[in-house]
Amino acid sequence: MKTRTVGEVMTSEVVCASRQTPLDDVVRLLDRNHIRALPVVDHDDKVVGVVSGADLAHCSGATTAGELMTTPAVTVHPEQRVSDAARLMERQNVDRLPVVDEEDRLIGIATRRDLLRVFLRTDEEIRQQVVEEVLVSALGLPIGAVAVSVRDGMVVLEGRLHHRSDVPLAVRSTWRLEGVVGVVSRLGFDIDDCRPAQPTAH
Repeated sequence: MKTRTVGEVMTSEVVCASRQTPLDDVVRLLDRNHIRALPVVDHDDKVVGVVSGADLAHCSGATTAGELMTTPAVTVHPEQRVSDAARLMERQNVDRLPVVDEEDRLIGIATRRDLLRVFLRTDEEIRQQVVEEVLVSALGLPIGAVAVSVRDGMVVLEGRLHHRSDVPLAVRSTWRLEGVVGVVSRLGFDIDDCRPAQPTAH
């Protein structure tokens, strides 16, 4: 399956504010566009921060977007993988990421909804792909050698592999699949091929 990039799913029309935008206008922009946060840009369109509804709740004394914004903004680049952007969103607990070019200029916005469209794969589809592409094709295991369960994109691998070096390979290959947001490894192994061979006594 083709790996999607942020640039393919982002929204190019972005509602943003400048440092000087009064808070009343920020509230209106959020309300009118039904959004929870917006990027703040400088005169050069470079993203300098983000103002969210949560920031507005603690706006004691602030009168402009620049005084209230959270900085630095968490941003992504258009060539980044959708799966990486989704993990970043999860880690930072945000539901939209400004998309910037090499100069940090704002070129779009990636929302949780944009990213989730790519992840509209069922857990069963992901499980099937892990079994067929990772365990059977890449590692040459018989079907059923490793138990695979998937819930909300979180994959759990349980079982024994022949070599220890196959364990990180299985985990890495599973991580790369579209729609996977995490991998839990409960894999054991029969042969430790990662230890240096002991010199034999003559």
